Amino acid sequence: MTERPYVLLSCAASVDGYIDDTTDERLLLSNDEDFDRVDEVRACCDAILVGANTIRRDNPRLLVRTEERRKARVARGLPESPTKVTFTSRGDLDPDAKFFATGDVEKIVYCSSAAVDKCRDRLGDAATVVDAGDPVDLNTVLADLARRGVQRLMVEGGGTVHTQFLTAGLADELQLVIAPFFVGDSGAPRFVGTGEFPHHPGNRMALEEVRPIGDVILARYLLTRS
Repeated sequence: MTERPYVLLSCAASVDGYIDDTTDERLLLSNDEDFDRVDEVRACCDAILVGANTIRRDNPRLLVRTEERRKARVARGLPESPTKVTFTSRGDLDPDAKFFATGDVEKIVYCSSAAVDKCRDRLGDAATVVDAGDPVDLNTVLADLARRGVQRLMVEGGGTVHTQFLTAGLADELQLVIAPFFVGDSGAPRFVGTGEFPHHPGNRMALEEVRPIGDVILARYLLTRS
């Protein structure tokens, strides 16, 4: 198997499995205590990956929020926040998005071969654009990240990205937070889409931890076994 980072999927979803609703406002699925937990997980990772649609829809900064954690990373010889990573088939990313415009950290875009030149023209110096095949191949992405020294990768979505990692068997851990409400809108994005998953009724994930965090529940599953 090609060397790759440890891949940790992080997601918050409603009781009925949705990660957002269909309004223009961001749906808060978690709480302050859990946001702080996620910040701690981020601070322990070498890179954070989100899909291009998440950048367009949510405009995330993807930075370590807490000053103490940023200082601790610097004390270990690391940048204040992990490397930011995304991948795209079309290359139509906005260089003014917070993903690119915030944080003095490396930004890497893995792009389909057909759109590499377009993506480099659009982003300029805002990010390193890497040809990842056509279509983008996650094994290529992970192998390249490993060569860049990324040992622990946090994947924060969205649903299409989670589906791709899970169906490809490329996730080692899943941290799933369940919010205490329903969305109830079939047009809203879900945690995962349709696919053939290695973990099914005949191959159950290993439950490593369950704990309440305020009014949400964290379930931590291990998907690979040593």
